[in-house]
Amino acid sequence: MDVLIYMIPLALGLGLLALGGFFWAMKSGQFDDPEGAANRILRDDPPQAPAQAEKDH
Repeated sequence: MDVLIYMIPLALGLGLLALGGFFWAMKSGQFDDPEGAANRILRDDPPQAPAQAEKDH
């Protein structure tokens, strides 16, 4: 039971650290566009010019 003296403050400290990280992410705009990356993978890339064959030296 003596270990609870250390574990409870440790758990509260880690919880506050996680909460602080969440608020930092909200403030810095990490969650502004949650669907952007999901839609970006579905869009086609613009056509690229065909690669030219390398000349022999």
